[in-house]
Amino acid sequence: MRAVIRRAIGASLLTACLLALTASLGIGVAAAQTTLRMTWYSDGNEGEVMADLLRRFEDKHPDIHVVLDQVPFKAINENLPVQLASGQGPDIARVADMGGLARYMLDLRPYLKDAAYWEANYGPFLQWMRVPGDTSSIPGFMTQLTVTGPFVNKTLFEQAGVAMPGPRATWEDWAKATKEVAAKVQAPFPIAFDRSGHRFFGMAISEGAAVFDDKGNPAVIDDGFKRAAKLIFDWHNSGVMSKELWGSVAGATYRGANEEFKNAQVVMYESGSWQISQFDKTIGAAFDWVAVPTPCGPANCSGMPGGAALVGIKSTKHPEEVARVLDYLASEDVVAEFYARSLFVPGHLGLARKGLDYKDASPVANAALKVFSDGVNQLAPAANQLQGYPASRVILNAVISRLGQAVSGEITLDDSYKRIAGDIEQQLAERNKK
Repeated sequence: MRAVIRRAIGASLLTACLLALTASLGIGVAAAQTTLRMTWYSDGNEGEVMADLLRRFEDKHPDIHVVLDQVPFKAINENLPVQLASGQGPDIARVADMGGLARYMLDLRPYLKDAAYWEANYGPFLQWMRVPGDTSSIPGFMTQLTVTGPFVNKTLFEQAGVAMPGPRATWEDWAKATKEVAAKVQAPFPIAFDRSGHRFFGMAISEGAAVFDDKGNPAVIDDGFKRAAKLIFDWHNSGVMSKELWGSVAGATYRGANEEFKNAQVVMYESGSWQISQFDKTIGAAFDWVAVPTPCGPANCSGMPGGAALVGIKSTKHPEEVARVLDYLASEDVVAEFYARSLFVPGHLGLARKGLDYKDASPVANAALKVFSDGVNQLAPAANQLQGYPASRVILNAVISRLGQAVSGEITLDDSYKRIAGDIEQQLAERNKK
């Protein structure tokens, strides 16, 4: 028995000596490391930029490791909500449907070093991430503020000898001009729109769509909405737009036309500011492209605001570590670098006032960024209201699904209006039951 005790004491002394030795040599004992998962999608190079910033964060905070899971945007829209509903989501995610996913977001406020900084610089956008009635939570920050608007292949206009419409031109002016250009240079797509309810509403609000009634309830189908819907419908029938794009998918499925634009097949592409980075990188000297102000309707010249937020997820087992990562990424110097390298309009009020130096951008990209930044001042109240509406995805999906059916000839345009209203009413009723 005494021998056992002596061996135990000897082992304890040996362990203590080894610990003392490593401490004296400055080796230390490694701290336990927390692994977090971040789900991320990219439009351009921002995934590369985020990976670089996370490496630098880990150098300063070796007790936290962040795994960056890069997925397609479709996975964010379709798969992530299912994961979050089952409690199987990541610790952090980059999301576009902020209102729709707000109930899954973590309130970072109790864990932040300086909540006042977040409120001062991200305040107007925090309400996009909150559930109705919540006026205080801080779920995350905007990785970018986006604005919808058109890109134009200037080279095709020059080859066709057609003058580009001016800054206050109407949608009809652009339809006439692009169709003339396409006919002369044999381009297959005079105008292409992303197949997206969000993109459609930029036009609809300029045509006078109010979207909501005086009490803030959805009232989507009005004269302004119908004017915009008929333009889209007629353009598909007259060849201004091609059914090859919108008709290639069904339901609420998104279909962009960035590949067609990059291949010089599109004269005018209605998309948004998030495309600047990839166009700057991939088009190169193939042709001259420009961003132009959003065309005007009878009501205004508004596009739609939007963007993506990087948020904490409520089901995480490591809320303090999540807050440390987001505190770092949202700090002014770090987020300024992210915006500048990704060529994004800043979703940070302080940086928006100061302006950003996009030193890595070409003159073309810098000019495009200015056009979209100026477009923020043209946004109509209805556009901001729709973006901040918690069930905006219900409206956007119903509109693009049924309008897509009308364009494809499955239903009439008048029938699409009835079905849009019915879909919205039914889906809102289902959401309210939960």
